[in-house]
Amino acid sequence: MTMRFDRPTYTRPAHEILGAFPAPQPFPAQPPLPTLVVPNPMPRVEHPIDEPLVPIAHRRIRKLGNYFHAGWQRARPEMLLRVDASARLNQVADSLPDGFGLAVFDAWRPLDLQAELYQAAYGTPGLPDGFVSPPDEDPTTPPPHLTGGTVDLTLTFDGTPLAPGAGFDDFTDRAATAALEGTPGIDRDVRRLLYWAMRAQGFVVLDCEWWHFEFGTRRWAALTGNAPLYGPAAPPPPV
Repeated sequence: MTMRFDRPTYTRPAHEILGAFPAPQPFPAQPPLPTLVVPNPMPRVEHPIDEPLVPIAHRRIRKLGNYFHAGWQRARPEMLLRVDASARLNQVADSLPDGFGLAVFDAWRPLDLQAELYQAAYGTPGLPDGFVSPPDEDPTTPPPHLTGGTVDLTLTFDGTPLAPGAGFDDFTDRAATAALEGTPGIDRDVRRLLYWAMRAQGFVVLDCEWWHFEFGTRRWAALTGNAPLYGPAAPPPPV
């Protein structure tokens, strides 16, 4: 069975869900996105901190677990983040306007799943670099999801996960975080709301994926001028 990145589809187009409400839209206008850059080079993880992974748990955060429910062989059911990243994500959820929440597609990712996804994405040439990180085994250059500081997510409204102009793992130009900046409308404004809510709690976004945010990683370090916090992470052994 060949796995597909675009299944399962839990989201609904943002403009369909929010467009049903009379103007003005049910959240404040957001500033434009800043210029997003691709940091190169990114610093190596020289002095990782010892911080455990914890389950994502918040009343305003849905856990979708796309890869597990899609049947990827190496996917696991638990959805984990580092303690600080998880606490910051909870603060994002608490900061959102009434009616809004978060839905998490994916968070901590083991290296074997990273390898499975990378092979599926790049086994056939044609996909531009950047959408799926190589399964690097070097602890100083871990893929971002392996660190436990990375989360793929979207906004929800009344519990419905939103797709603002493109869905999760839509590896096209429309997935670029700033792809809709020149197209006024609900989809663009939802991306802005998600970006600024996450940025306020210290997360940085991947320029080619509107849903992908990082804290404590090498990319985060390069974009914020800090040293990376997180090396490879692993969940505690079962009791």
